[in-house]
Amino acid sequence: MLESGPKKQIPAVSVRSLNCPNCGATVTLRSFGQAINVVCSGCHSILDAQNPQVQVLQQFKVKMKWDPLIPLGSRGKLRGTMWEVIGFQRREIEVDDVTYGWGEYLLFNPYQGFRYLTEYDGHWNYVSPLRSLPEARSTGLNTVRYLNETYKRFQTANAKTAYVIGEFPWQVRFGETYQVTDYVCPPRVLSSEGSEKEVTWSLGEYMSGKDIWKAFSLPGAPPPAVGVYENQPSPLGDTPKKIWRYWFFLFLAALVLQVYNSVTSPEQAVFTHSYTFDTQATGEPSFVTEEFYLKSPDSPVKVETQADLNNNWIYLNYALINVDTGQAWDFSREVSYYSGYDDGAWSEGDRNDSVTLPAVPSGRYYLRVEPEGDKNTGAINYSVKLTRGVPTPIWFVIACGLLLVPAIMLSWRSISFEHRRWEESDSGQPGVASVLSSLVHQSSGDKNDS
Repeated sequence: MLESGPKKQIPAVSVRSLNCPNCGATVTLRSFGQAINVVCSGCHSILDAQNPQVQVLQQFKVKMKWDPLIPLGSRGKLRGTMWEVIGFQRREIEVDDVTYGWGEYLLFNPYQGFRYLTEYDGHWNYVSPLRSLPEARSTGLNTVRYLNETYKRFQTANAKTAYVIGEFPWQVRFGETYQVTDYVCPPRVLSSEGSEKEVTWSLGEYMSGKDIWKAFSLPGAPPPAVGVYENQPSPLGDTPKKIWRYWFFLFLAALVLQVYNSVTSPEQAVFTHSYTFDTQATGEPSFVTEEFYLKSPDSPVKVETQADLNNNWIYLNYALINVDTGQAWDFSREVSYYSGYDDGAWSEGDRNDSVTLPAVPSGRYYLRVEPEGDKNTGAINYSVKLTRGVPTPIWFVIACGLLLVPAIMLSWRSISFEHRRWEESDSGQPGVASVLSSLVHQSSGDKNDS
């Protein structure tokens, strides 16, 4: 989200200086009289910048000190505007007896006012005050909506100021505590901060440390980002969404081709015959059929078996044999059917069975059939039918499966990333639907940025 404004830089004017009444050190003011408080860099006393007598408002008593990663007075261009770092504060929250801290940098431009940079474990955000309030979308403010985007509540905690340096356009104090609530819609985060009397809202947008270092021409390399931050965009972006879109179109194309093959396939019955198998008869039950000819080259052959069964079964060992080459396709089929009445009518099995042999060459063939069955059954009537040129869905199933592999893998990586994000939330782990919704919102956000 780019900000508009005059294409002007910070003017080269003299800054105001004053002396700290506590230690006598020189304190520089850069915000052209807009500072309310300023912190002495020598003794870290908080001074009243609006009082000509420069009173000491609070003395620094905390032993721990933090050096800002971006030195005060640094200038850098962000969103097309030149900013100067004039203040820094270290803030902390405590969760389950564990203290988490982050840095906040106050930026100033005389034409644009104030902005902020926040940094936590190498994750940066460029923060602007909101010009209008977001709209609550659910009971308890679990979600809010701002500029046609829905933000989900991520965390609520009491943030305490642990360290300050520089100047600020508000009355800053060591140890002051405010309730902070974050709502995320990667790569953006909405934050509310304040007390029962007053609440301020701001909008942050995720930035990489590399971009911050480049903007302010800082030496060395930025600290590496650790873990997944609350509004950090997925490194995959909207790739999973695009992959599923491509999969859908390719699936439709494959489906149309499969339907076309099914409609135009030259199905031709090449062999049909009925037989009787007497399970109680002696002698060899196997036999061979008369010869038949398969005309179409390398096309599937469907073998259908229909048996007159009632609470019994028949097992058939088949072999489709080429008369000229002796090449054989061996396969077996079991046909069974049972029915009865037990607290209602029931049935199991089927009297009909079929199997398709793929890519059978043309030529003269015969079937060798070897039936088996229960010796107590008696005679079983069955028929065998061979059809040439039948459509087969094998290629369609394989194609759809192969197309699914990248889509599922990328989606799983995105879901895992979102899972790691929400592990740090006090809202609990989201369900799959919530994670997928987050991915969609993130994709929408990426498009808006572009």
